[in-house]
Amino acid sequence: MRLLVSGGGTGGHIYPALSVIERLKKVDSDLTVLYVGTERGLENKIVPAAGIEFKTIKIQGFKRSLSMENIKTVSLFLKSIKDAKKIIKDFKPDVVLGTGGYVSGSVLYAAAKLHIPTVIHEQNSVVGITNKFLSHYVDEIAIAFEAAKSQFPSDKVTMTGNPRAQQVAERVSDFSWNKLNLTDDVPTMLIFGGSQGAPKINKSVIEAIPTFNNRDYQVVFATGQKRYDNVMDQLKNVEIGNNIVIQPYIDNMPDLLPKVAVIVGRAGATSIAEVTALGIPSILIPSPYVTANHQFKNAQALVNNDAAEMILEDNLNGESLVAAADVLLKDDAKRKLMSDAAYKMGMRDASDRLIEVMKAAQLKH
Repeated sequence: MRLLVSGGGTGGHIYPALSVIERLKKVDSDLTVLYVGTERGLENKIVPAAGIEFKTIKIQGFKRSLSMENIKTVSLFLKSIKDAKKIIKDFKPDVVLGTGGYVSGSVLYAAAKLHIPTVIHEQNSVVGITNKFLSHYVDEIAIAFEAAKSQFPSDKVTMTGNPRAQQVAERVSDFSWNKLNLTDDVPTMLIFGGSQGAPKINKSVIEAIPTFNNRDYQVVFATGQKRYDNVMDQLKNVEIGNNIVIQPYIDNMPDLLPKVAVIVGRAGATSIAEVTALGIPSILIPSPYVTANHQFKNAQALVNNDAAEMILEDNLNGESLVAAADVLLKDDAKRKLMSDAAYKMGMRDASDRLIEVMKAAQLKH
């Protein structure tokens, strides 16, 4: 298979693409992949680092308010379609996969107009503007949440889950908490607000640390690279117990996750895929700063299935965080029930399902 992939801007669009590429490499010895992104997005670093051929086109998003900048955006969009068509004609893909972000809008639209088989993957419960636009042109649509189905033409939609789930579920890890000077026989809670950290989550953990010091469970707290020094400065006069480890970032997250008893963090698509694939009980704190409040709706899908607890950011502080943590980490039976519920929601064959959707798109041509 010759596969052209486009998706970018955030890790939530990039990592599902990389996950399905990784799976395809295992099942298709003749696979050739080209990834099209932008110079400004995270894909510009992440994709080449994964050893995948990478090309860029120039595009930007529309401003939601009236702005002269939107005139430039339209001009860039039209040029980007022309550039994408040239890349597509040169590469000659069998199928084109889009995983979201403005760049995929140009590439998938161009591919559809060239009558190349096309598939989009929507990771969230609320459909992004790019995928809404593309849904009228592409052959097949893959979704990770049932709530997204009604937002697309129903005859094109297949529930696949997020490919990140299969990647995480199949990973073999020998990680031990001893590497962080903790013990493997005590429940451990991971608190992670994303690669950049989340100020409100960090503030709440700082408030909670004096109480966490007296708990029988362990806490691993990742502050975010840019916020580590600030957090440690605020904690300089606070005792930090031997059961607590504070780090800027967790760079081996897939290895560490199978050992986590409870995870506290945002409700992005990748996080949801990971916790359900592994059956990790979670305390989700949806970011209120995302389009259409989609993280709340992602989290609600788990809460409705008793697979997670949720704390709204407005209600988050040290006291509410400790209370939620205690409910799960002091009650093995409750934690087991939540773990089972999360595991039932996991789609550990998501990459295989998406590959079948790509094959279906090819059969339409």
